[in-house]
Amino acid sequence: MPPGWMFRSMWMLLYVAVAVAAWLVWRRGSLTGGTLAGYLIQLMLNAAWPLAFFGLFPVFGAAALWAAFLLIGGLGVSVAFLILRFGPVSPAAGLLMLPYLSWVVFSSSLNLYSAIHN
Repeated sequence: MPPGWMFRSMWMLLYVAVAVAAWLVWRRGSLTGGTLAGYLIQLMLNAAWPLAFFGLFPVFGAAALWAAFLLIGGLGVSVAFLILRFGPVSPAAGLLMLPYLSWVVFSSSLNLYSAIHN
């Protein structure tokens, strides 16, 4: 498990990259319809995942790690969707989203490991 400072640092860099990617797509007038919905869904999943993973969502109780795994799985799908939507509009925006997807996959593996072993 990487140290906590690494997670905080990476997420901050990724948030900046995602914001820049969305700005590039918005600037071209393409952050609308399904793309906007996908972007908002990924924001909600991104906000909900740490709440579930770190036990701050009391609704999930003992199943919080498994609920978090489902949330981060949905986050991965929504990020992949955004890459496919952003890329044709702005190749730079699509490329900026790739590290985000990589980090979500990495975080998913840690989440799955934690869920299995707890």
